[in-house]
Amino acid sequence: MKLIKKELKPLKKLRGGIHLDHHKNSENAETIVMPAPEMVYIPMSQHIGAHASSCVKKGDKVYVGTVIGEASGFVSAPVHSSVSGEVEDIIVKNIGGRDTDVAVIKSDGEMTIDPELKPFTVRKVADLTEAAKRCGLVGLGGAGFPAGVKLSLPDGVKIDTLVVNGAECEPYITSDNRELIENSKDVVEGVYLIKKIMKIDKAVIGIESNKPGAIENINELVKNHKEYDGSITVMRLPSTYPQGAEKAIIYSATGRKMPGGALPSAVGCIVMNVTSIGTLYRFIKTGMPLVRKRITIDGTAVSEPKNVSVCIGTPIKDVIDFVGGVDENADRIIMGGPMMGAPVASEDVVVEKRNNAILIMKEREKRTTTNCIRCGRCAAACPMHLYPQQVESAYNAGLKDRFSEMNVNYCMECGSCAYVCPAKRPLTEVMRIAKQTLRGKK
Repeated sequence: MKLIKKELKPLKKLRGGIHLDHHKNSENAETIVMPAPEMVYIPMSQHIGAHASSCVKKGDKVYVGTVIGEASGFVSAPVHSSVSGEVEDIIVKNIGGRDTDVAVIKSDGEMTIDPELKPFTVRKVADLTEAAKRCGLVGLGGAGFPAGVKLSLPDGVKIDTLVVNGAECEPYITSDNRELIENSKDVVEGVYLIKKIMKIDKAVIGIESNKPGAIENINELVKNHKEYDGSITVMRLPSTYPQGAEKAIIYSATGRKMPGGALPSAVGCIVMNVTSIGTLYRFIKTGMPLVRKRITIDGTAVSEPKNVSVCIGTPIKDVIDFVGGVDENADRIIMGGPMMGAPVASEDVVVEKRNNAILIMKEREKRTTTNCIRCGRCAAACPMHLYPQQVESAYNAGLKDRFSEMNVNYCMECGSCAYVCPAKRPLTEVMRIAKQTLRGKK
């Protein structure tokens, strides 16, 4: 069979969005494995929903892959030990605004794999969802939604398209790009397996155009697969932020618009990150759950950007010490990308399942906020056709009852509006508060 290398073009073009400097400095940096640290601190809350319930106690012996936290509800996920050693303590820490148990484990340096781990047989949908749950898999693109829930569909819901998210549109981050290059067979085999088991008509693997190596690699594997029938295709997405957002990639891949507050299943789709699919496939084949995470180490204060495979629960201080080469003028640390990532207050913060980057930045110029000049750039940049300036005006005037008619629940909190604002207004922050207000949160 002659290989056809041409990829699909997006069915619909993302409205608005912004063109950012990519800064993909580590795109060719092969992943290096960081040895287990002396201590790991593994939170029971690393995902959206109910945190896991710790099921180990001080003095317990654990191995790599041992369950140390059991899912405590439908929207929850188990947690596993990322090292072999002994549980030193179970402490309570505030993570993400809520108190949760944290297992403190002292590594024995052996990294002994739990002898009970074994491949997982998948023959039907129930097996696939159970595999995702036992893997402890959550959305690895940042949101942290439990994959077992995503794959557990209500009766009568028909999914016709699996949208595979390989956009990775934030600057600096290249961890998914390395998954597409280093573990491309796992990703492609995982896509074929999920599509087959769930009887999904087609799959679209969306990759931004600034990753030509990944596009060629995946396209070749897909079209040379023994089960290739044209129902799985690679789509070359434009390198426009926030192309990787769930609503945006569904629109590009299918032309369908997601209703505000709805799940992708409402428009016949399931969206999965490429590293999520690769991780799930490896669990099915080996039984090894999610215990390590590839993260990009980069930023203006990093001399040699790297991609590093890190034990979950490793303090970022240990990661920074391992990679070295950090400028003495480093001013702040961001967990995630520069657009949607969160600044960390301490180097004691640990790597979690949903983390994909640690950015170490030099001090930047102070942003001076001025009055809105009514230029309309925020509205032009918004991929969801919203008017952030009007929402800010309503918020400042105390007109919270107007948030619903302004459709603030459609906001993806991508930060495009604040990025383009010449007055440096805190538009994204106000949009986030407006969404929380609309949901009845304090």
